Amino acid sequence: MVNTKITSTVFDLIIIGGGINGAGIARDASMRGIKTILFEKDDFASGATGACTGLIHGGLKYLETDRHVTYKSCLDSGYIQQIAHHMLFRVPFIVPLKKNHPKGEIFLEMMETFFSAYDGFQKLKNGKKHIRLSPEETCKLHPGVSKDILGAVTMDEYGIDPFRLTILNIIAAKENHAEIMNHTEVLSIIKENGVVKGVKVFNKLKKERYSIYGKTILNATGAWSPIFAKKSGFEVKMRPAKGVHLVIDRRISNYAVGTFSIDGRQVFIMPHENSTIIGTTDDDYYGDPGDIPITNDEVEYLLQAAENIIPDIRKHKIIRAFAGVRPTIFGEHCLEDQLSRDHLIFNHKNEGFENLFSLIGGKLAAYRMISEETTDLIASIVGNTQECTTHLTYLPGSEATIHIKYLSKRYQIPLYKLERLYFRYGSRVMRILELMDHFPAMKADVCDCEPVTEAEIRYVIRFEYARTIDDIRRRTRAGMGGCQGGRCSMLMGKILKEELSLTQDEEAKEIAIFLQQRYSGNRAVLKSKKSIQQMELNMANHLFLGGLESDN
Repeated sequence: MVNTKITSTVFDLIIIGGGINGAGIARDASMRGIKTILFEKDDFASGATGACTGLIHGGLKYLETDRHVTYKSCLDSGYIQQIAHHMLFRVPFIVPLKKNHPKGEIFLEMMETFFSAYDGFQKLKNGKKHIRLSPEETCKLHPGVSKDILGAVTMDEYGIDPFRLTILNIIAAKENHAEIMNHTEVLSIIKENGVVKGVKVFNKLKKERYSIYGKTILNATGAWSPIFAKKSGFEVKMRPAKGVHLVIDRRISNYAVGTFSIDGRQVFIMPHENSTIIGTTDDDYYGDPGDIPITNDEVEYLLQAAENIIPDIRKHKIIRAFAGVRPTIFGEHCLEDQLSRDHLIFNHKNEGFENLFSLIGGKLAAYRMISEETTDLIASIVGNTQECTTHLTYLPGSEATIHIKYLSKRYQIPLYKLERLYFRYGSRVMRILELMDHFPAMKADVCDCEPVTEAEIRYVIRFEYARTIDDIRRRTRAGMGGCQGGRCSMLMGKILKEELSLTQDEEAKEIAIFLQQRYSGNRAVLKSKKSIQQMELNMANHLFLGGLESDN
């Protein structure tokens, strides 16, 4: 079982926030020998990181407005492919142009010119150069695309599981002696004579309070930064932007399709693992980042854009809508999607908080480079002269190669199931296979939609900080498929109870919380009477027949 006890109270660096930036900085800092501790109030990647599109992309949309962001995104995409090769998958994009476009054929020429400029960055991220397709070629590659097109242009990007990328950075930090705490909220900052000395924290699961001291503190809370800053007495100015995605219960194609919404924004319909994602919106958001409503208008906005290029899109089963808030840099006199996706590091010394810094902005695709820059700053303050090696060092699971077909026969695991396990854990899948070898019953699937085995769930509880059913979901994707937890939540609750020695009431509460979280994402996409009745039946089966309690 991974150690979740704090073994020291004095550190060089205290990181507040366990999204991809906080996790990446913890990895970089600990690899350089900087004594580091990270606190996440909920679970790793449970905020904007986990609500992103899941692309390690090259920043195509910023090519016109912020070319430097495109460069950094492409460069880091190449590095991430090297250090996490077992987790990335190529996503070929097709961008068709409808015949009714107001600029017609000339716009297709403009698109090709634009993608020609993007070709100059492709070598940084091992992407293929664009190709211009005829209408017939386009429809052959993706039969669902509208026949009413002038042609299309292609491009290459790479997909990744953002939850897995984050947890692997966390594990790497831990293995380099960082202290890691999730479900632990920073309540306040300890300050003396204008100098920040540490933080007071509360472990929400253990109901314990601690005072932790450090030479430097980094606020990496993302969209929560203005809230945390206001509570603590300093200021972080941002312009948060809300992004909504829709999830189809299966892959409708192996090719992603780029299109344009009614207001001209880019929208993607793309395969992601066992599902298809439609996204995303981009609107100013002034509410609670932890409670983001999804409106019918937002759902229809995305469906309208998707339907314009894939006419039968509404025939597919949409199982969920999810939303996140981007921690975007503040800007005025521009629309939301024109805001810079670069990042800034604020020094709060002039506000009376010496040694306190806030990281704002950035994107998943450039997280490693952002982590390097931030750690360079921290290292200069604490007197560390070690160079960054995160671009050369494999993430856990990519450090060795294994023979999937041999292991499938050796452990009597279906090849598809083992390939899914390898995608998530890389060479460290051997630890899960050894667990199955000792306890053959653990080969059984707990979630059929992915699939996810009992051994895998026990592994993430023991070694990857999973402390709730929703934590298990983020690490394994259990409950994220077509059933949305309907067929696997009870089994996950049973395993969690055994591993963490929970009471029966605690187990029931965990299952109820998880199902309510899943159902909350279903509500926005329930369109038919039949689908509403099905959800109500599932809720009744679990909440009433299963003896669970619900506040809703």
